[in-house]
Amino acid sequence: MIIVTGTATARPDSFEALLQASLDHVQRSRAEDGCISHAVQIDAEDPLTLVFFERWRDMAALQLHFRQPGSAEFMDAIKAYAARPGTLDLYTASPIER
Repeated sequence: MIIVTGTATARPDSFEALLQASLDHVQRSRAEDGCISHAVQIDAEDPLTLVFFERWRDMAALQLHFRQPGSAEFMDAIKAYAARPGTLDLYTASPIER
């Protein structure tokens, strides 16, 4: 499994637009083959920052996700509405049986 974490911090005048673009992206992504989960949250310590957490079946599914037109549109929205560059981190993981 691949885990993706990321952040995007909006300018005060563009928060609502960035939040809507993020929610649209999350909904599109959840429908993609290989998406286990995809979510966006508002950071409790910085309410202009959005935090993303995603789980993908494998790297092939994630790479296909990155090539989707919706992903490019979302990156354009981040560039248009963000106060500064965001973060994006990828991890490999496997569940631990309890």
